[in-house]
Amino acid sequence: MTIGMILDAPFPPDPRVENEAVSLVQAGYQVCLFCLTYGDEPAEEIHEGIRICRYRSDKLEYKLSALAYTVPFYTRLMAKKINRFLEKYPIDFLHIHDIRIAGAVFSANQKHNLPTVLDLHDNLPEVMKLYPHLQKFPGKFLISPQRWKQKEELFIAKATKVVTVSQEFVDEVLSRTGIDQNKMVLVPNTVRNSFYKDAVYDQKLLDRFDGHFVLLYLGDTHLRRGLQTAIAALPALSEQIPTILLVVVGTNTTDPVLKKQVADLGMEDFVSFEGWKNVSLFPSYIKGSSLCLSPLHRNKHHDVAYANKLFQYMSLGKPLLVSDAIAQKKLIERTQSGLVHRERDVEDFIEKTSLLAANKKLRTQMGANGKAFVETEFSWEQTSKNLVHLYDNLNR
Repeated sequence: MTIGMILDAPFPPDPRVENEAVSLVQAGYQVCLFCLTYGDEPAEEIHEGIRICRYRSDKLEYKLSALAYTVPFYTRLMAKKINRFLEKYPIDFLHIHDIRIAGAVFSANQKHNLPTVLDLHDNLPEVMKLYPHLQKFPGKFLISPQRWKQKEELFIAKATKVVTVSQEFVDEVLSRTGIDQNKMVLVPNTVRNSFYKDAVYDQKLLDRFDGHFVLLYLGDTHLRRGLQTAIAALPALSEQIPTILLVVVGTNTTDPVLKKQVADLGMEDFVSFEGWKNVSLFPSYIKGSSLCLSPLHRNKHHDVAYANKLFQYMSLGKPLLVSDAIAQKKLIERTQSGLVHRERDVEDFIEKTSLLAANKKLRTQMGANGKAFVETEFSWEQTSKNLVHLYDNLNR
């Protein structure tokens, strides 16, 4: 049986898409991945058993994607490509990665009538409300998150099955749409065993951080991710912990705001903006850290989603300090793998960081708790079983 995965972005990299596809290949399925290319990558190649099928796109299509549910141009353009994909390959099931391309998939599928799995990576309509370009003209008037939410609910109703990333997200969708709970399948973002079992460490990188009390943040650095709270805490923390160093691995267009905040506070010696790095270096950054951060602002998306970084941190035995966004708060408290601070509360962030910095035994125990949780319950090899079971029973 062949699964046609639909992704409206280049591939690789996309860890969730790759993890899902590899697990399904290992379970005996063939996976053909429809994705886009803006360059000169091969039109077709095999990657970890996945047949990657690339369709050329351009900047105009990319810009039109933001207007997917304002005007129909993007959906029509993508539907034509997807239809060519469906006519070329013997697809038995369609797996749609998030809602931006879902309209095009359902349109192309009208004459094929294949079972569809809608994979909600994010609560995208809620995330969109935080996009800077939606706060000002013309985006504010052209793009309606409410319209995207209506489309999301329509696609949820149309899909054969709906996959999402946390129990909180499952509960939110069920309460909002009233669909049968058996239609929902939980497949959290977790790490593959190879991330921590086969990690190769960069000694030069580890040496750079030796002797520092490193606060590590991995991933997207948009302001909604909460790094301003950590930066604002540094003047006080640097007095208490002279070796403290905030290491930020990731980027976003809002980075100038963070860098200006650091400069205004005179904290340049206590922050290292590393930029984006290849995931192969993540284990080295984590190993070289003392405490790992996820200081998310609370909103309707962050309250129901787990950041993959949580499990990357845990898998290498590091304690966490996270904000009280509901999903991650429940996770950290249940696993006793770190402490929780009130979102945007600088004083609470300082208090919890100081407590952990002063108690190495507590940090070690919390790190061990998180590592055990990932190894025994929450590695990708465990959580992906729900996805395989979904497909094993989709035609029954």
